[in-house]
Amino acid sequence: MPTDVWRNLRPDRRERVLTAAMAEFGARGFSAGSLNVIAREAGVAKGSLFQYFEDKLDLFVAVCAEVTSRIRGHMEATMTEVLLANPSLPFFEFLARTADEWIAYFADHPLERGVTAATNFELDPVARQTVRQVAQEHYLDVFRPLVAEGVRRGELRDDRADIDALLALLVLVVPHLALSPHLPGLDPVLGMYGRTPAELREPVRKLIRVVAAAYGPLPTPVGRVS
Repeated sequence: MPTDVWRNLRPDRRERVLTAAMAEFGARGFSAGSLNVIAREAGVAKGSLFQYFEDKLDLFVAVCAEVTSRIRGHMEATMTEVLLANPSLPFFEFLARTADEWIAYFADHPLERGVTAATNFELDPVARQTVRQVAQEHYLDVFRPLVAEGVRRGELRDDRADIDALLALLVLVVPHLALSPHLPGLDPVLGMYGRTPAELREPVRKLIRVVAAAYGPLPTPVGRVS
């Protein structure tokens, strides 16, 4: 965990270190990321990093936790704003709009996008497991109440569909939506790479329609005409 020296550091100095670490780990990952580069870009001595963090992994975890927290804060604020403006918005339309905003956020925040890629694709198994666990806990903290509200409103059925499977699906899909427009080779079907957020609205809705078909309310049977 970060040391007391880090927690008591001036906010501007702390932000310089975070920004430098986000850029380096986002570009090169944990294994290839250089503490020398991070220290130089942050304008601090390399030895200072070891006054702030236990080791390189501790710094990487702190960076990933900070990035995930920033993303979560933005998305929760956006979701609240959408719901306040449209309290009766159908669940799957709300899910689609949330996905739109998620994609737009990563298009506009390359540092956060780079760290998200590093979190998902890091080769070192210990580092990958550690940082992905942090990110996934944030995802589930947001998705669980969202799905529970959909069930409460009767727009998600839990009698025949496995809600845990839906949560697992959401955790799998959200990094894909964040990264596939920017990294070639991740999406072999929908053609998401290189497309703008506006151009990705229809692919998002294709995915939402699949989820709605599996988890939406069953159609009301039409009575037989005698």
